[in-house]
Order: sequence, then C-alpha cells, then structure tokens
Amino acid sequence: MKIATFNINNINRRLPNLLAWMRAAKPDVVALQELKASDGEFPASAIEKAGYGAVWHGQKTWNGVAILARNAEPILTRDRLPGKPGDHEARYIEAAVRGVIVTSIYLPNGNPQPGPKFDYKLDWFARLKRHAKTFIKQDLPVVLAGDYNVAPTEIDIYPTRSWDKDALIQPKSRAAFASLVAQGWCDAIRELHPEQRIYTFWDYKRNRWPRDAGLRLDHLLLSPAIASRLAKAGVDKTVRGEDGASDHAPAWVVLKQR
Repeated sequence: MKIATFNINNINRRLPNLLAWMRAAKPDVVALQELKASDGEFPASAIEKAGYGAVWHGQKTWNGVAILARNAEPILTRDRLPGKPGDHEARYIEAAVRGVIVTSIYLPNGNPQPGPKFDYKLDWFARLKRHAKTFIKQDLPVVLAGDYNVAPTEIDIYPTRSWDKDALIQPKSRAAFASLVAQGWCDAIRELHPEQRIYTFWDYKRNRWPRDAGLRLDHLLLSPAIASRLAKAGVDKTVRGEDGASDHAPAWVVLKQR
C-alpha cells in the first residue's frame, strides 16, 4: 500500500502535473494540501476519471486539503481539526482507506514570527498533538501525512543561515514536532534514511531548485500499530523540476501487507 503526501500549490493550475505523477507513481492514497480552490472548484471529475475517489475540504484562494484513493472511495472521518470550533481554515481532513486512517495536514506556516501567526501555528500544533494522542491510545493504524511547515532538524534544511528567523526552523516549531513524534509516531522517511539530506520543498526564489537548496517540510508519521509494516519511503524529487511544478515534491511510504 503506497501512501503519498503532496502540497500541490493550486490543484487546478497544476492538475496536469498531478495527474501525470499519479499515472507514473500509482499511489494508492494521496494526501493533498494547498488546493487553493473552494469545494465547488475541486476537479472531482478529472480525479475520478484518473481512477481515484476523493474527499476534500476546500477554501477559496488559499489552504484546502484532500485525500484521494485509487480504485476506492475514502470514508471521511473528520474534515477539521478538533479543539477550536471557531477555526474555519481548511487545514485538516482524515479518512479511512483499506483499513488505514490517513490524514492530510496543512499546518500553518507561522510567519512572520514572533507574532499572532506564529502563535496560531503553535496552538494548531498543540491541537494536533491532542488529537493524535487519541489514535495512539486506541492503537489505531494511522498515517499522519501532510505539510507540517517544519524542518525538524539541521539535516532537514540545506546548509544556510538565510532561514534563521523563519518560523519553519524555530526552536519552538521543532520542539512541537519532536513532542508529537515522541508520542510514539514513526517519522517514516527519517526512519529509513537516518543520515541522508532529503528535501521535499524548494522555494521558487533565489534559484533554490537548481542549487538543491531545499527543506524537508512534508512528513508521513506512522502510528505504532502500523510502523512495523514500513517497507519503503522516499520523495519523488524529479516532479519538482517539471514545467509548471509545485514548489513541493511528493513524499511517500510503502506499507507491507498485514
């Protein structure tokens, strides 16, 4: 079972890129972020024609998350993160697919920091941790997939000082991610590639893609109930270099059969 996460950065503008990658990579489940489309603008017919069922929570102009399943219909279990009823930003969705609960997370960026946007990021992280802990307690097979907007350690960002003030690498951001993983989650890519510099995001500015000046912001965390099934994990890096590409590349895991 191949599960991927992909910040598509505008699903309608980059629909050809998405469909081409899905045809080539054949993921069984895809968690998408930054749809930048309202619910009514989601390209459901094109996704269905490609052989995927879908659930989504869109938002006009920005945000938006979705879960796609190949030759299956995802069973929606939640379309927002609990803990703050007044938060209407489309940043979280979860669904059951073939016996596994998969999320699509678009954690707040948090810039500029310090300030209210960074406070919102940390508060959102705290809510995610509380919700994630319920999965651990119930011993459920879960993949927390998404764009966390955190490069967890120094090896997850190219050697530079230019991001030192950015919310993506602040000590509090990294501590929040580490605290989440410490509940018992397996950071799949780092588990299988403990010392390799692997990136999932290359900013459009300053020639960062040709220089391989990237960050690992997109993560797939496996619950203890499913971690032993981890067989492979990686990033389809070449997707970032295509014409009209998102500034992210798909990250993925392969789970062995039970």
